[in-house]
Amino acid sequence: MYIDKSFERENLSQKLEEITSAIGDAVEFCQGDTIALLSLLRRLEILHREICEGEFQRSLPDNRHALYALLREIESEGGWPYIERMRLQDLLSNLETE
Repeated sequence: MYIDKSFERENLSQKLEEITSAIGDAVEFCQGDTIALLSLLRRLEILHREICEGEFQRSLPDNRHALYALLREIESEGGWPYIERMRLQDLLSNLETE
């Protein structure tokens, strides 16, 4: 059975846009509420970890050709996804300015 990859990518692109919009709505809903925004960031970090440690690791290439294709895609599309944690020092510097 042939699966049209361009159709799948369009569906993925649409789903990602919906997710991005939903996250934007959540940010807007939480506007000004530091605790709620922190909760949202924590949930995003958990989802990131679950995807990385779960399905993503299971889908990693098992041959050189596929590995090369993955590395080429990472190089051309902006690198490895990473969710950075705010350093405590950065948080404290915000307090010092007040």
